[in-house]
Amino acid sequence: MNYTFSGWRTVDLIVAAVLAVASGVIFVAWNSLYAPLSLGLSGLTPGFVALLDGVWLIGGLLVALVIRRPGAAVLGEMIAASVSAIIGNQWGFTVLLFGFAQGMAMELGFHLMLRNKVDFFIVAAAGAFGGVVQGTLEYFYLYVGTGVEFATIYIASAAASGAILGAGLSVLLVRALSKTGILATFGR
Repeated sequence: MNYTFSGWRTVDLIVAAVLAVASGVIFVAWNSLYAPLSLGLSGLTPGFVALLDGVWLIGGLLVALVIRRPGAAVLGEMIAASVSAIIGNQWGFTVLLFGFAQGMAMELGFHLMLRNKVDFFIVAAAGAFGGVVQGTLEYFYLYVGTGVEFATIYIASAAASGAILGAGLSVLLVRALSKTGILATFGR
């Protein structure tokens, strides 16, 4: 996998940055909604709260869906995480580490699934990879010592959220943007 930007056009970098900044703003809004929503899910089964995690993967998934170049998911997730950290969130600048790890996991998912032939299954797989990494990091950062059952449910919920919520929102956003014609230069 080549992660240099040498093959990227200027328009690729600009659009990636714009989409990632917008995703970062979505992250900030989601951060505010997360606390009240998580209370209900936590009451159902411990670990189900990770079903909300997929939203924090759209920075990488959305940028990779539009740009479709190696490194797009990492760039998108890092810029979105940076926006979230700068504006402010309940986790501070640790989101940069999470963003990098999630972006790399999504890159691996896209790479293994042949990035050039992208369909919902591939985006869902990349989202699930990102979700597994996100869930694992969150478990060790926030919930270590809660036991194997909790860890299993939490990480599986994060993977499902990445595959369904993260991938689904990203695909819907690309479709909505495509209808405006703004993504025509990318063949979308």
